[in-house]
Order: sequence, then structure tokens, then C-alpha cells
Amino acid sequence: MALPLLKYAPTTQNSRVAPLRVGSDEDPKAASMDKAMDREDQNFVIEAAYRQIFFHAFKVDRDRTLESQLRDGQLTVRDFIRSLCLSDTFTRSFYNLNSNYKVARHLVEKLLGRQTYGKSEEIAWSAVLMTRGVKGMVDDILDSEEYLNAFGYDTVPYHRNRVVGSREVGETPFNITSPRYDAYYRGILGFPQIVFTGQARTLPERASQRRGGFPQDYLPWVRSLPALRSAPVLGNASMDYLSKVPYRSVGR
Repeated sequence: MALPLLKYAPTTQNSRVAPLRVGSDEDPKAASMDKAMDREDQNFVIEAAYRQIFFHAFKVDRDRTLESQLRDGQLTVRDFIRSLCLSDTFTRSFYNLNSNYKVARHLVEKLLGRQTYGKSEEIAWSAVLMTRGVKGMVDDILDSEEYLNAFGYDTVPYHRNRVVGSREVGETPFNITSPRYDAYYRGILGFPQIVFTGQARTLPERASQRRGGFPQDYLPWVRSLPALRSAPVLGNASMDYLSKVPYRSVGR
């Protein structure tokens, strides 16, 4: 039985406040197909869609048929986003590896461009995900009034209003707040790992020259010394423990 979307109380969040500020680098950058004038602009919109859903799409994850239909106007950007969320790549690499709560939070962040309104909204979308699957949840989000008012049919969803007025640092990007592996699995796999990509510095040749005081210089002299004579050390294996225990008769 399919459950309707449970009611949840919206909280006052940054995405619900109209931005009143001078433009900055953290302002949202919309990629819309209706503003694409040539093939290069169309490729930019397609890359933005892949980056929004998959964060990075390898060659095997791309669907050339959908891309061609999007360029020819047979599909809208909303339909293209829907196909990416229902693709085998998303199911295999994210849906099958996470709980319903994390999948619901991830889809809300990716498709609506905002954080979830607390645990209540996660539970509400998790119920939809449990009864109707990913397709039911994706259809409800893409057909919602909030999505259509924010992005319409031809705009790729993006992180809305990342800048917070009273803070120097804005909201954390969604690809960092919802990583593929949780902290538990990152600890098992040894993440994060520091990868050095710079040029290794080598010591100059004069640093390898010995100037006296090295222990290696005195090793042949130490080996030539006669062995020190000392009493043999007896091990515990040769000790008679029974003779060491005091004897006490029963009658005393």
C-alpha cells in the first residue's frame, strides 16, 4: 500500500530567505538549456547535470542516447535529471549501498537544492521510498511545486543560496555533507588518505658525507674487542619450583 507524503513542519533555513547582497563567487550558477546558444553551451548543461547527480560521471556512466535527445529538444532537463536518478549507475553505486534515510536526504539535497527540514522530512520521504521505491520519490520531487518554482523544466538543480548573511563561511556543499562512505566505513578503509602530488626534495650530495661521530664508523672496532666474560644466566625452565614451596603438614 502506497503511503501519502507525511506532513512535516518546514524550518527557517537559508534556502527559504531571498538573498539581498552583492554577487560573489558563492552565488548559485544556474545552467539552463533554454539559454544554450550552441553545442558548447549544451555540453556545459549536460556536464552540470552529471555533476549534480553523480558528482563525477565516468565514460561508462554516460548515456549518449539521452544526451542526444536532450540536445534535439526531445527531452527536457527535468526528464534528463529523472533518467539519471533512475539509472543503473545511481542504483548500483548509491541506492544499494545506503539506508533509506541517507538516500532520501541525498535526493532532497540534489533535486531541491536545499537541506532537509530536520528528521521529520527524512522520515516522510523514507516512507515514500519504502513503499514506492526510488521512482516514486523522484517523481514526487520533480512534480512538486517547490521544484517547478525553483528550477522549472530546463534548469539543472543547484545548491540554492549557499551564503549565510551572519557567517563568513557559507553552507557546506552537498557532495561533502553526503559522501559515498560514512565515517564508520571511512575508518575501515583508512580514509582520508593524504596523497602527495608535489615534487620530492632530495638531500644534496654533501649531506651524505661523514664528518665523524657516526656510530657506523666504530662498528668494526667494537667487533674486534674480546667478549666480556660473565656468569651464565639461568632460565626459569631449570628452576625447581616444588623445592621452593614451604612444606606444611596438616596436623600443625
